[in-house]
Order: sequence, then structure tokens, then C-alpha cells
Amino acid sequence: MMSQPALFLLLLFGCCSFHGLQTVEINQRPIIGILAQETLDADLLPFGKSYVAAPYVKYLESAGCRVVPVRLNLTNDEYERIFHSINGILFPGGSTNLKTSAFAKAAMKFYELALKAFDAGDYFPIWGTCLGLQLLTVVTAGKNLLTNTDTENIALPLNLTNAAASSKMFQKFPLDVYKALSNEPLTGNFHNFSITVKAFLGDEKLSKFYSILSTNNDRKGVEFVSTMEGILYPFYGVQWHPEVNRFQWQEHVAFPHSPNAVEVSYLLADFFVNEARKNFHHFPNSKEEEAALIYNYRPRYIPTSSYIQVYFF
Repeated sequence: MMSQPALFLLLLFGCCSFHGLQTVEINQRPIIGILAQETLDADLLPFGKSYVAAPYVKYLESAGCRVVPVRLNLTNDEYERIFHSINGILFPGGSTNLKTSAFAKAAMKFYELALKAFDAGDYFPIWGTCLGLQLLTVVTAGKNLLTNTDTENIALPLNLTNAAASSKMFQKFPLDVYKALSNEPLTGNFHNFSITVKAFLGDEKLSKFYSILSTNNDRKGVEFVSTMEGILYPFYGVQWHPEVNRFQWQEHVAFPHSPNAVEVSYLLADFFVNEARKNFHHFPNSKEEEAALIYNYRPRYIPTSSYIQVYFF
């Protein structure tokens, strides 16, 4: 016969709650890849042919994961091995051709692998920042729909859509921080191209794949998509740069550093790392895992660059 204390707990929590607590699993040691980029900036070119900016590494590590740099010009087999060893990938900001570059080709491979994996029940999240968001629109639409916009070096509040409050990305934001997103210039923009709301909604592939969470207007009034997330797939994009709020400090550059800006940066990093915790890919052994981590590389201090520190390959 069930004791009274046990019966009370059963009635209080219910069988399903106990069952759920027993079956929910998360990856306690997530590893996220950051896709490298070709070095095009004259200040960076002397140091290496490709790079990963250190602020992206710090951004992810601050939320409790480790980072693997995903280098360019690897074979498809090598990219597949990396895919099955990491728990998510971040496509960073920068400047490159979104169809023909090594960056675009590698990103397309991970995009295709993530689509196929999700359809098979394997949850693999992708995050795109600035150029990364633009690339997600190109690979999803199958064409480049970007428009030149006057959005270089400007901090903006977000024009949140009705979808934002129930979105995966924002739904756990504290109410005061969520409201601040609409009222304070918490998002740093450093891009010369955007996808306009009109172009986005006019493309059936994009409008069925992603939900628009926020928009903004450039200095000339052009309305563009500033935040989006996959309706079904765990793919996320921001046209702005959450990592700069905590890790980039050049004066006279529109890096938001208010307490709310710092909180937004952390909350989004925490969100994406927790998305990666839902994935259980792993390296074949600890030796290969250790050899792949960013710890094997030393960031170079580049005082002339807004990144401040950069990993070169």
C-alpha cells in the first residue's frame, strides 16, 4: 500500500512529471563549430589566409560550451566528420561572396547536412550573424535577394514582430530586457547589405521556412529583416552583432555596452548553447576532440582591427 507522503507527491507532481524528469537528456559537454572566413581585410591579410574572430569564440564559451574552428577548403568527407563530431555551428559576420567563396561552399555543406539530420530526428542547430544571416537566406532561397542598405556602424532598437514573444529565441527573455530591445539601441549593425522585408515575404521558400522576429529601417528608411528563426528547423539569424556588446571596445564604433545590451548578448549565447545541448554528436575519441578545439591556437592581438583578437589559419 502506498504511504501517505508518497501519495501526496504523486498527486502534487503527477506521473508524467516524474517520467519527464527521468527521460529528459541534455548534452553536458557541448561543442560548437565556428566557420572560418577568407582573409580579405588588409589589416589581417599578413597574418593568415583564413581566420576566426576571437569575440565569437568568447561569446559562445561564455555560455558554457567549447569551440572548434571549422577551417575552409576541406573535403566533403572531412566536413561530414566534423558535422558528426560537433553539436551546432555558427556562421559569423564578415564579407565574402555568398555563392562562390570557400566560406559559402562550406556553409552550404553544413546547411544540407543539418536539414537531412533534422528530418531523420537528429537536432543540429545553426546560427548566422550578419553575413551568416545573409548566407542562410541565400542557401534557403537558392538565390541572392540582398539589397544595399545604409546600415554601417549604427546601433538600433528592434522593431519586434508579433511572432517574437512566442519565439524560441526570445520567449525566455526577462520582461524588462525584452521591452528594452524595442526601446533602446541594443543591437550593433555593421552591414552594407540586407534582405528587405518585401523581398523576404515575396519569396515563397523564405517565408515558409523562417519566421521574422524583428525588422529595422536603415538611415534612408529601407525596411529590412533583422532577426529570424526557422519555423520548423533550428536555424537562427541576426543581421546585427550580439557578440560585440561584451567583447569589442573600439571607441567611435557603435558597440552597445549598456547593462541591457550586455544581458541581451549573454541571453542569446545561452539560448544557442542550450540548443546545441539537444545534440549528441561527439568525436570518436578524446584525442581527436582535444586536437580539434580552439585551445590549440593562439589569438593574435590586432589593435587596428575592431575584433581586437583574431585566430589565424
